[in-house]
Amino acid sequence: MTLWRRDPDSSTRTAPRVYIRAFVPPGGLADAIGFYERLQDVEVDLRFDYPEKGLSLATVGAFLLIEGDAETTTPYRATHGTLLVNDVTTYLTRLEAEGATITDPPVDVPTGVGFTARHPDGTVVEYVHHRPQPHERYEKS
Repeated sequence: MTLWRRDPDSSTRTAPRVYIRAFVPPGGLADAIGFYERLQDVEVDLRFDYPEKGLSLATVGAFLLIEGDAETTTPYRATHGTLLVNDVTTYLTRLEAEGATITDPPVDVPTGVGFTARHPDGTVVEYVHHRPQPHERYEKS
């Protein structure tokens, strides 16, 4: 599967989109997508494989579905949630000023750029912004 998403550019977001992480065993992504579509009465709006990490991902409404075996998902289970933001640089600066610890610095990911931070209260959050990728055909309507 190639990268597919309804809106590949989060730069115009006025508020973060919060994703609750749900971990799915290998082969279970299609069923999980169906469940979360029915539960929230919405359609999947992002789906892609991340072969470098041994994962497949999808977003459905408020959920980020992460498919992989126990070994490949272990590093991601300590993260409490994901925020889709307009620009990770702004959040990186704010978090550092507020005393958060950047546990994984900004890195290119299949959807744009992301990083992970531990907030002063111990909450671990992934921050990511989406940008159109060269292989995506994108026309914002």
